[in-house]
Amino acid sequence: MKKNCKVLTLVFLIISLIVISSGCGGTDNSNKITLNVYNWGDYIDESVIDSFEKEYGIKVIYDTFSTNEDMYVKLKAGGDSYDVAFPSEYMIQRMINEDMVQKIDLNNIPNYKYIDERFKNLAYDPNNEYSVPYMWGTLGILYNKTMVDDVVDSWDILWNEKYEKKILMLDSQRDSIGITLKKLGFSLNTKDPAQLEAAKNELIKQKPLVLAYVGDEVKDKMIANEAALAVVWSGDAIFMKRENPDLEYVIPKEGSNLWFDAMVIPKASQHKKEAELFINYMCDTEVAYKNADYIGYSTPHVEAKKLLDPVITSDKTAYPDEEDVKNCEVFEDLGDSLKDYDKIWTEIKAY
Repeated sequence: MKKNCKVLTLVFLIISLIVISSGCGGTDNSNKITLNVYNWGDYIDESVIDSFEKEYGIKVIYDTFSTNEDMYVKLKAGGDSYDVAFPSEYMIQRMINEDMVQKIDLNNIPNYKYIDERFKNLAYDPNNEYSVPYMWGTLGILYNKTMVDDVVDSWDILWNEKYEKKILMLDSQRDSIGITLKKLGFSLNTKDPAQLEAAKNELIKQKPLVLAYVGDEVKDKMIANEAALAVVWSGDAIFMKRENPDLEYVIPKEGSNLWFDAMVIPKASQHKKEAELFINYMCDTEVAYKNADYIGYSTPHVEAKKLLDPVITSDKTAYPDEEDVKNCEVFEDLGDSLKDYDKIWTEIKAY
């Protein structure tokens, strides 16, 4: 009888533990909020996501995109309900105009105070209502000093037949068309059909010289000396220069794109409070430092910049002088003229 009692007691205890354990697990899973984040590829120190999840008990599903246009199409189509996205300035302007983003309550972003004032009240979000700056930089030419013996200070070199099949262009319509417009002396925001036609013809003329139109793979190719010249974003240039000391970066004298990427909350988000919590976390000094140090892009965060290696902050690739960017422009929303850029890019790629 005692033996039976002991067995029954043991069985009861096991069943009780299973019930309690299952109950606790069910409660956690049912109450745990999932935050969907949509960012550029290789554009965050992923340990930051882990630390955010542990600190706040919020699960983060992290997806990436390759271009602003890809991101826009997915959000516009009403796909996944993203809670935080990282578009560039002209796309933020477009999304504001099309009521695709929510206003951010800066009272919930106390770390916003660390953002440099020169990155606030910009034309794409003049009242700082819809976005919080994340990174900034320029677009320029990365070249291999052992493979290029000409002076690199103009977009013209990308049309030099001497470097046939040694040139990498960005697989991005705004960027590739934009630099060609600057080469021709036009604004990279032009809507003039004649100027756009001229840019199209220039890119078609250049196409036989181009090794490939690339995205993130430009980094591996330039580090491995597979090309002599490439159009790249400044942050990627920093990373590639670290890996291959034969590489150098310049902003062409005709000017280029001065860009800003920022965090926004898409209209479809059902977790605005948690989205603001995530944005504020990204503006924490230590977190902002980790991201800037990892990806190599320029941070608008005053205190995080102070923590970076002076070798980086003194490098004009990452932090150019005013003189270096005097001819640069910020991309603007093209409105209905975007279809003209789409058409041109389709014709160039199909030629």
